[in-house]
Amino acid sequence: MALAEDDIQRIRDIVREELDARTPESLVRYDIELRERLVRLEEELKHQRELMEQGFRAMDRRFSDLLEYIDKRFEQVDKRFEQVDKRLEALERRFIQMDQRFDRFMRWSFSLTTGVGLLIVAAVKYLPG
Repeated sequence: MALAEDDIQRIRDIVREELDARTPESLVRYDIELRERLVRLEEELKHQRELMEQGFRAMDRRFSDLLEYIDKRFEQVDKRFEQVDKRLEALERRFIQMDQRFDRFMRWSFSLTTGVGLLIVAAVKYLPG
């Protein structure tokens, strides 16, 4: 059974009408869904960007705090080195004083020993005996 051209055209028209009737509604729904998904995606991206900016600000604060802490520690180390330098200078002064005292002691000891030795030699040489 062959279909006439009229029948084929009528079938085409019916199919086209049916497709036109169903397609726009589904496309509108699909379009609305896509737009809603895009809006949610944009909101999520905005939220992620805000979180990243907060993280970067927190890292900047942490780095600046760390640098301040390091600067304070270096200042403390510098103060300690200054204290050590002062103590070493004091020790150096004491060693110089001790060296001077020791030199004085050695001169007095040598002079005393020489004087006593000369007295003994003189006593032995000039005393009758």
